[in-house]
Amino acid sequence: MKLSRPSKGHTEVYTASLNDIMFFLLLFFLIVSTLVNPSVIKLLLPKAASNEQTVSKQSINLTITQDKQYFINDVPVSFEGIEPRLASLVGDIEKTTVILRADKGLQLQDVVDVLDIGSKLKLKIILATTRD
Repeated sequence: MKLSRPSKGHTEVYTASLNDIMFFLLLFFLIVSTLVNPSVIKLLLPKAASNEQTVSKQSINLTITQDKQYFINDVPVSFEGIEPRLASLVGDIEKTTVILRADKGLQLQDVVDVLDIGSKLKLKIILATTRD
């Protein structure tokens, strides 16, 4: 009497679908990484009780550091160059919002000078703050 076990089938892991999954993950992370726009300029923003204001689709970041250096979308500009640079970046005035990120150590007059420029160009300017 011959007692032998029946031969087991060859086990195999089907990995063809893993290529698709890895491709979609790579694509997802590439898209997400382009949407994130971290500002690398270090600021201490003033605090506000509520931080609920929404921003339109087209926004321009205007940053003022404590030592009065001005940046538009992380590109350094002089104070005199703010108005022409903003005028050239603004497409549709109704849909454009300027996010003013001013260091809390600045004097109020420095912020008001930039707000005057926005008023001349009839721009909507939002002062960026941090939550408590």
